[in-house]
Amino acid sequence: MITATGLTRRFGDLTAVDQLDLHVERGEVFGFLGPNGAGKTTTVRMLAALIAPSAGSATVAGHTLSRNNSELRQRVGVLTETPGLYKRLSAWDNLMFFANLYQVAKPDQQAEKYLKLFELWDRRDDLAGSFSKGMRQKLALARALLHEPEVLFLDEPTAALDPEAAKTVRELIESLKSKDRTIFLCTHNLDEADRLCDRIALFKTRLLTAGDPKALKQTMYGRRTVVHLENPRPGIEDELNLPFIRKTEWVNGRLLISLSNPTRENPALIRRLVELGAEVQFVSELKVSLEDLYLDLMEGDHDTA
Repeated sequence: MITATGLTRRFGDLTAVDQLDLHVERGEVFGFLGPNGAGKTTTVRMLAALIAPSAGSATVAGHTLSRNNSELRQRVGVLTETPGLYKRLSAWDNLMFFANLYQVAKPDQQAEKYLKLFELWDRRDDLAGSFSKGMRQKLALARALLHEPEVLFLDEPTAALDPEAAKTVRELIESLKSKDRTIFLCTHNLDEADRLCDRIALFKTRLLTAGDPKALKQTMYGRRTVVHLENPRPGIEDELNLPFIRKTEWVNGRLLISLSNPTRENPALIRRLVELGAEVQFVSELKVSLEDLYLDLMEGDHDTA
C-alpha cells in the first residue's frame, strides 16, 4: 500500500529525511515515531504528494509519487497537527467545500455520515471557530475521510488536546481500522502508538528500526526473569551453571536472568536456586516498555540499532 525507496528531502543544507526505505501493508495501522523535528511531517507531506522529494521514490495506493500526483491525492486523506479549517464557515459548509474539491459523488450523504459518526451532527450549522480543540480535530478528521481514502495520514492527531478529547480521537481512530484502509500515524505519544498500531517505525531523519512492537522489544532485550530473593548471597548468580542462561545481573536488589524461553526454563532455574540455598520470594517476567525501546534507540548508536 505504501512503499518508499531511498526517499530523501533536503531544505538547502538541511537533510530532513535521509534515504527512507519503508513498506506498509494494506489495512495496517502503522506508527511513525520520533521526536519533534525528526522529519515525520516532511515524510507525510512527501507521501501525500504535497511536496516533492529531493531524491528517491515512493508508491502510495498504487500510484507513483511525482508521476501520478493528482491520482495519488485522490486516494489519500491527511489530518495535520493543526486542523486548518475555515473558522468563519459552519461545520457543514467546511465539509461541502472540501467535498467539492475532492469531487465527492454524494457530498450531503458523506457529510451527514461522518458528522454523525463523530457526534457533530447537532452542531453542523455552528461556525467551526466556535468549536473546542477536540471538536475541531474531529471535524478535520471527518474532512479527511469524506472521499473514503484508501490511505489516511494522521500527523500528531492528539497533540495539544486535553486528555478527554485525546481519548475521543484515539477511539475514533480505532473505529476506523479496516482491512481496506491503511492508517499512517505520526506521533511521539508512545502510549498512543502501543495501543493503536499493528507495526511501528522509529525514525530520526533516518529509519532506526521497524516492526511489531512486541517483537522489537524481544529482539532487542530478549526475555528476562526477575527473581526476588530474601537476603541474597553475593555471587550466587555465578554458581547457577545452567546452559540456557544467557546473562545475569543485579538491579536494585533483584536478580535479572536472561533466558531463551522462560516458560520452559523457569522451573529448572528455581530448583537450582533452591538447591543453592536461595530463599525465593517470587518470580516474574521483566516487562520492557515501548518507552525503553524508544529512548535506547534515540539516544544510542543509530547504525548499530
